[in-house]
Amino acid sequence: MNIKRAKNEIKDTIEAYLLKDEFGDYVIPQIRQRPVLLLGAPGIGKTQIMEQVARECGIGLVSYTITHHTRQSAIGLPFISRQEFDGQEIPVTEYTMSEIVASIYKKMKTTGLREGILFIDEINCVSETLAPAMLQFLQCKTFGSHEIPQGWIIVAAGNPPEYNKSVREFDVVTMDRVKKIEVEPDYAVWKEYAQKEQVHSAVISYLDTRPGSFYKMETTVDGRKFATPRGWEDLSTMLKVYETLGKEMDREVVIQYIQHERIARDFANYLELYRKYQMDYQLDAVLAGHIDEVLLKKAAHAPFDERLSVVNLLLARCRNCFATQIRQEEANLLLFEQLKRLKETGFHANNGLADQIEPFAQEYEQKKTAGLLSREEDRRYRQAAEKLEAWNHNLQASGLQEPEDAFDWIKEQFDREQDALDESFEKAGAMLEHAFDFIEAAFGSGQETVIFVTNLNTDYYCIRFLQQYDCERYYRYNKELLFEERSRSIETRLKELELK
Repeated sequence: MNIKRAKNEIKDTIEAYLLKDEFGDYVIPQIRQRPVLLLGAPGIGKTQIMEQVARECGIGLVSYTITHHTRQSAIGLPFISRQEFDGQEIPVTEYTMSEIVASIYKKMKTTGLREGILFIDEINCVSETLAPAMLQFLQCKTFGSHEIPQGWIIVAAGNPPEYNKSVREFDVVTMDRVKKIEVEPDYAVWKEYAQKEQVHSAVISYLDTRPGSFYKMETTVDGRKFATPRGWEDLSTMLKVYETLGKEMDREVVIQYIQHERIARDFANYLELYRKYQMDYQLDAVLAGHIDEVLLKKAAHAPFDERLSVVNLLLARCRNCFATQIRQEEANLLLFEQLKRLKETGFHANNGLADQIEPFAQEYEQKKTAGLLSREEDRRYRQAAEKLEAWNHNLQASGLQEPEDAFDWIKEQFDREQDALDESFEKAGAMLEHAFDFIEAAFGSGQETVIFVTNLNTDYYCIRFLQQYDCERYYRYNKELLFEERSRSIETRLKELELK
């Protein structure tokens, strides 16, 4: 299955394992809660989805790469204690608590979360001395003599033997005690994730034309050559930073992330063309409504891969604008919730916003410590906190004494934020209309238009924006174009390009 389905399977498993009966006991007793074993090629996102699952389920996460551990750290250190048997005191060997089990209790103490996921990565690559402890862990949910606390679900991940020489095969007895999920690379699923995470448009555009380069693992006389989803995402991050610093990325940099010489060279060449298309087609002017007839003719007669790149460039500009819009909406909503609480709890002009800022800061710290905030959510909280602090400072300087006047002043500040948001919403809508103007004039209702509308239908931020913005042409093309038939034609053409 693909990584998206695997993520949903894990979430469903967690929901089932944590379901309690009327007496507060788990419906599925711990002994029947099989550990989840994720098996899949390296770099396809097995580790990353665990953070997402924990956040979305609102539970804790303790993560370990087991190959970094010794037998002593996993099961604890031995010590001699004395116990009485039949009236005789004798020395007995016991073990300190496993570092891994202790980490769970520490997580519970610092976050207040009593339930969570214990994630063990590379579980089938452990050393020979640790292998028996791992088998006991999967079979009995213990490290040494210490049990995993109830409410903590075990998820382990490993690579198939063809990808790692250190892999140890689990016997049937062990495999019969786990819930095995095999994960395969899937570009369509990754693209959905990549668009939401704003992976660089050049990476997405390149992989749209060459989906076979998304995941590649080859064994040659010179060793392993590979390209992975993790490599593409890390390359995208570095590419965006390079652009911020005014640096250019060439093949020698690309191959540091995409360790497949042919694919790295091909992407580096494509990146040069991608930059050239940005300049040649004057996309900023196009999206501002200034369309040059010469550029329309150039686009209409360009090779298919160039036309596709131009469409993807337009789509990327629109997507980035929509993402900024949606994120600002979410930030404003967070501010609105604070003002709503302020009104409900009562407002004292002398205190300003101090009564609201403190609990908001505590809420943020609690969620951050528990690992329940994504990077974007963390940024949103910090921006909202800065805005509240600035409002509080200016309110104190205003000298307003009456609670009603002070609250009206705060509401006025928030209304200004909303007015700015409404203005940017109109600009984003105009940008989309201008993109349609160019695509219609250059390509009519051809394959390029199908690609543009299809991507609008699958992109997270585009969908969110179009739920609010009434774009007549978007809805018309959705009805008129036979997407299934046209999409098959496009896929055939993309495969032809890839074989060239």
